[in-house]
Amino acid sequence: MAKKVVATLAKGDAVRLTKLIQAKKSPKTGAYTFRSRIVPSEVIKEVLSSKV
Repeated sequence: MAKKVVATLAKGDAVRLTKLIQAKKSPKTGAYTFRSRIVPSEVIKEVLSSKV
């Protein structure tokens, strides 16, 4: 199903989008949590450098 979502985002004259998955380790338990977002390709470096 993920392939279908990504394919529909790239159609037409729309902005190129990229699915970004970030892993964060919990300081208490040591378990990893994952955050998934769809962001424009031009701002990936800005998103990764931010601490949010």
